Amino acid sequence: MTAHLVSAERVSKTYGTRTLLDSVTIGLSTGDVVGVVGRNGDGKSTLLGILTGQIEPDSGLVRHSAGPSIGHLHQRADHHPGQTVRDLIVGGRPDHVWAADPVARPMVRELLRDIDLDAELDTLSGGEARRAELVALMLGNHDLLVLDEPTNHLDVEAVDWLAAHLNSLQRRGTAMLVVSHDRWFLDAICSRIWEVHDARVDPYDGGYAAYVLARAERQRQAAASEARRQNLVRKELAWLRRGPPARTSKPKFRIDAANALIDDVPEPRDKLALAQLASARLGKDVIDLHSVGLALGGRTLLDGVTWSLPPGARIGLVGVNGSGKSSLLKVMAKELSPDSGTVKHGLTLRLAHLSQAVAELDPGDRVLESVRRLAERTTLATGRETSASTLLEDFGFTGDRLVTRIGDLSGGERRRLQLLRLLLGQPNVLLLDEPTNDLDIDTLTVIEDHLDSWPGTMVVVSHDRFFLERVCDVTYALLGDGSCVLLPGGVEEYLARRREVEPPEAAPAAGSGGGTASSQQLRQARKDLARIEGQLGKLDDQLARLHQQMADAASDHEKLIALQGDLDQLQARRDELENAWLAAAELAE
Repeated sequence: MTAHLVSAERVSKTYGTRTLLDSVTIGLSTGDVVGVVGRNGDGKSTLLGILTGQIEPDSGLVRHSAGPSIGHLHQRADHHPGQTVRDLIVGGRPDHVWAADPVARPMVRELLRDIDLDAELDTLSGGEARRAELVALMLGNHDLLVLDEPTNHLDVEAVDWLAAHLNSLQRRGTAMLVVSHDRWFLDAICSRIWEVHDARVDPYDGGYAAYVLARAERQRQAAASEARRQNLVRKELAWLRRGPPARTSKPKFRIDAANALIDDVPEPRDKLALAQLASARLGKDVIDLHSVGLALGGRTLLDGVTWSLPPGARIGLVGVNGSGKSSLLKVMAKELSPDSGTVKHGLTLRLAHLSQAVAELDPGDRVLESVRRLAERTTLATGRETSASTLLEDFGFTGDRLVTRIGDLSGGERRRLQLLRLLLGQPNVLLLDEPTNDLDIDTLTVIEDHLDSWPGTMVVVSHDRFFLERVCDVTYALLGDGSCVLLPGGVEEYLARRREVEPPEAAPAAGSGGGTASSQQLRQARKDLARIEGQLGKLDDQLARLHQQMADAASDHEKLIALQGDLDQLQARRDELENAWLAAAELAE
C-alpha cells in the first residue's frame, strides 16, 4: 500500500489579473513519478512551488504527510561563497571515502566526469553547476524529488543513464515531480502525467506516449475547435505509434481506438518529395569536408574527417559533451577554420546556423517589428505564402507578446524567435545547435511541424532524443577519438557503443566472498595507498595554482588555451592516480 505524501485541495493562485490555478485538487503518493507538462507560463513552476510549500496559495489547502524530505532542483540555485563541488555532493569527504559508496561512485563518474570536485561552484559554468546540484540531490535520500528540467546540459548518454537511475529510485519508493520538455525522458520514467493548462491540472495515467493518446482521444471526442492544435497532436501521435517498439511499449490500452484515430494520418514527411525539391534547390553539392582536422584546448576534436552532405539529408549528430559537435557545425558554416583539410560549399547554398547563443538579437527591438524588417510577407519553401504575423502566431507570439521588447522575453521565447527569423531567410541548409533548449512541448510540436515540410539539408545537434528521432532520418556520432561515424541503429547503437567503450564498474570488493590477499600483498597495497595519496595531494596543489593562473588570464585567449592543455594533462594524471588508488584500496580491505 502506497503512503500519501502531499495533496492539494481546491487551491487557487492568481498573479495580477491572470489566474494560473483555479480550484485545483491533486495528490502524490509514495513511488509516484509524475511528469508535469504545459506551455511556458501556464503555471507548472507555480504548481510545484505550492506543493512543496515554497508558494502560498490564495485559497485552498495543501497537506503533507509527517515530515517528508523534499529535494528541489531549481532552474537557478544560489551557492555559498567558496563552496566546492565536493562540499555540495559528498559533504567534503575525500575520494577514498565516498568512492567506496556503490551509489555515489557511478553517479559522479557518469555526470561529473569532466568536473574537478575541488573546484568552487562559482567558477563553474551554469551547466556544470547544475549537474553538481543534480548529483547532490539524488544522493540526499529524499522522499520526494522535484526536478525542474533535469536533462538540461546533459548529453544523450547521460540522459539515458539518469532515466535508469531514477527508475531504480522509484522502485525503492521515491516519489518525483518532473518538469521537462524531453519527451523520451518523460516516457522512460513517468507513471503519470499532469497537464497544466487554462488554470486547470488534468491527470493522465501512463508515460508521455499514453498521455498523447488520451489527449488526442479527448480532443477527438470533444470535437475541439482548435483545429491547428489538434492536428499537431494527431501527427505526433502517429509518429509515436509508428516509431521504434521501445517507445510504443508503454500504452497498453485502447489500441483499437488509437489505430482508428490515426488511420487517415499520413507519415510526418514525404521523404521522396522533399528530397526531390531539395535537389532542385541545392543541386548535387551542399557541404563537402575533406580530411578535416581540428584541435582546441589541447584536444583533438576532428581527425581527418571526410564527409559529403547530400541534398535533402536530415542528420542528427550526437556525442558526449566536449566531443566537438558545436565546433563541427561552426566548421561546416565556415565560422571556424579547421587546422587541416578543406570545407567546400555548393554554389547555390543558403545556410542558416542556429547557435546556442542569442546575442545577435537586439534586446531593445520589438518582436513584430524585428520580423517585419526581414519580410512582411514570405513564401515558404513549400510554396505557401504567409505573413510575418501569421508565422509569429504559429510560433506562439500573440496579443501583447507581439509588441514586447526582445530583452523582456523568456529564454524559450527568444529561442523561438531566433529560429523563426532564420526560416524567414528561406535557407536551404539548416545547422541547428540544441534547438530545443528552453522550449515547452507544445512549441516543439509546432517547430517539428514546420520542419516536416521544410525541403533542404539539415544537421541537428541535440540531447533531446525524441526530437532527434522525430525530425532526422539518419544519425552520426562524434566518438571522442576525432572520428565522425554513421550509426545505422541510431541513438540506441550510439549508447551501446559507449557502453562497450566504458563498461560498468565492478562491484566493490568488500563482502564479495573472494579470497583474502596475503599479508605481503596487504602491506604493499597499504604502502601504495599512502604513496598515491601523497601524489594526489601534490597534484591537487598544482591544480589549484593552475586554476588561479587561468582566472588571472581570463582576458588572454591564447594563454587560456595553453593553460587548458596543461589542465587536461593534470586532470588525466589525477584520473589515473584515482583509479590506481581504488585498485589498491580493494587489495587493502
